[in-house]
Amino acid sequence: MTEDLMTIREMCDAYEVTPRTLRFYEQKELLFPIREGQKRLFTRRDRARLKLILRGKRFGFSLEEIRQLLDLYYVGDQQATQLSRTLAIAGDRLADMERQRAELDVAISDLRAQMGLVEEMLATVGTARDAAE
Repeated sequence: MTEDLMTIREMCDAYEVTPRTLRFYEQKELLFPIREGQKRLFTRRDRARLKLILRGKRFGFSLEEIRQLLDLYYVGDQQATQLSRTLAIAGDRLADMERQRAELDVAISDLRAQMGLVEEMLATVGTARDAAE
């Protein structure tokens, strides 16, 4: 069984997170390491949960959404509720990301146009200055 346990340092190395991050997730009741005094030992379950937490964060899910999804694992319906809720949250998040991308595309286009105008103005100023000399 001990080979299934990882220390906080091993978790940090394996998942590229800080000890503070792991303690924070524990405080938020997302991870439940075994406590031996000050020592924390993480189980396979904790590792699986951490992978899901990190994936959810990458997709922009809130920690509360992630916690709720993780808690749905134990509903007892072969994960149907968890999967349905995950799909709903992911769909909302995807719509938000696509809207943000469209807004960024417009802003990038506007900025390029403004930069083009400034370049033209600089060229005009440079030409006028050269003519005056």
